[in-house]
Amino acid sequence: MEVEPKAATDDAPKSFEDASESYRDLLSRLRTVTQLQRASAVLGYDSTVHMPPAAAAARGAQQAALASVTHEKATDAALKTLIESAESDLADFREEEGAKEAQRILELTRDSYEKNARVPAQLEAKKASLTSSAYAAWVQARKDSDFTSFEPILRDCFETASAIAEARRGDKDISLYTQMLDEFETGMSAERIDHIFDQIQDALVPLISKVLSSESKPSTSALKGNFPVPAQEAVNRDIVTSLGFDTTYGRIDVSVHPFTTSFSPSDVRITSRFSDDEWYQGLAGTVHEGGHAMYEQSLGDSGLEIDSALSMGAHESQSLFWERHVGLSTSFWTWAAPKLKKAFGEDFCYSPEQIYGAVNAVSPSLIRVEADELTYPLHVILRYKIERDIVEGNMDVKAIPERWNAEMKEMLGVDVPSDAQGCLQDVHWSALAIGYFPTYLIGSATAAQLAHYCQRDIPDFYEKIENGEFGEIKSWLTDKVHRHGKRYPSLDEMLEDQLGEKLNPKYFISYLTEKYSSLYQC
Repeated sequence: MEVEPKAATDDAPKSFEDASESYRDLLSRLRTVTQLQRASAVLGYDSTVHMPPAAAAARGAQQAALASVTHEKATDAALKTLIESAESDLADFREEEGAKEAQRILELTRDSYEKNARVPAQLEAKKASLTSSAYAAWVQARKDSDFTSFEPILRDCFETASAIAEARRGDKDISLYTQMLDEFETGMSAERIDHIFDQIQDALVPLISKVLSSESKPSTSALKGNFPVPAQEAVNRDIVTSLGFDTTYGRIDVSVHPFTTSFSPSDVRITSRFSDDEWYQGLAGTVHEGGHAMYEQSLGDSGLEIDSALSMGAHESQSLFWERHVGLSTSFWTWAAPKLKKAFGEDFCYSPEQIYGAVNAVSPSLIRVEADELTYPLHVILRYKIERDIVEGNMDVKAIPERWNAEMKEMLGVDVPSDAQGCLQDVHWSALAIGYFPTYLIGSATAAQLAHYCQRDIPDFYEKIENGEFGEIKSWLTDKVHRHGKRYPSLDEMLEDQLGEKLNPKYFISYLTEKYSSLYQC
């Protein structure tokens, strides 16, 4: 006789969330904190893109009030009780697959709770208010090219960021700067960064010298002319959406400094900036931010930290993968050149090969975001060394312009004519994002490593680019990076699991050496 299988009862636990009341309550509270953080991000985005200058003080007060509420909820003692209770429930939970996800969520939650709880509420409120006022001060100082006027508030930014890092560090036996790095590149110490950066600098300094002394230099005439901004905006939108940025779940705006912000995977915003006498910087910025945005749009929408980006190095690898390993290839310009000709008119009659040479031309630049990919690493290393020396007490804030100008001359051979084109060009320090700059170079190295393995797995990688078929490439990145969120403890561990090895700068060095030795015939 055939026996019917016993039907599962309605109250049988299907997941750890079903099984643990403490865990359900904890997740509900965490999602409330996430929504408050997203609301703060909306205010921040508006202050950068739409807000009138005179509203800076009022906006700072709004953000400070919201930060206080968010901090209160994120450090509520009830969270600690719920974490402990959920951890106890998890020890008795028998579903292995569900337990692994819940365990990682609880690890992230405990770590965030403990770090947040160590920071006094008034210090969090000060950070929120200072970020708003410092941004407005930076914009004005940059406009006036006057570092001296910005120095007092910048000093406050470094001191406040240091105070927050000191509180979050607790009794961990790490340097203050490594703690700052951990906010942006979790699991990456200053010593590990030194090891990676030293290899890159040792390889690039002689390569740059060879390239700059070569007599075979590509023409940059394709970049110069008159390019109406509306035409640039239209072709930028066409290209970035073709790559995979979905404007159903995002939008594109203009700001002083290009950036990406996410309010959820269904609302991801990017900005760029344009000049009517040069078109490539606007396009490079749009593609770069589009890479960030595609990462954000491909994350899970649980409203929990586990479905946020792993680190800023991981994030930057996505923007640089698209900007450089796709957007600087000859295949890309075979596809994109006709779009530029349509946008800019029949006078724009350059071949894909000519455009490829122009956008890859090496010329030491004053501005980091406009630097070519070969000299770009030195811009990052300069900022890394300056901010680290300030944090470690080896340099005073007032010495930034002198140090900056001297090292730009020494490393790149350029004279800095003004503060605006020198130490005031970046927004990061005014946002208290100290420890962020190194992630750009970590991202560069990671992008090259991902591109190497992507080309191994997709042999017709460049043929797809030439035909404007980007879907499989984006899906590969989603599989290897996007979908994992913070399920790995560090970038090194994700790369080792997904690619078979930790971050290895040899791919970045090889990519640059082969590409520029060929282009410059040196």
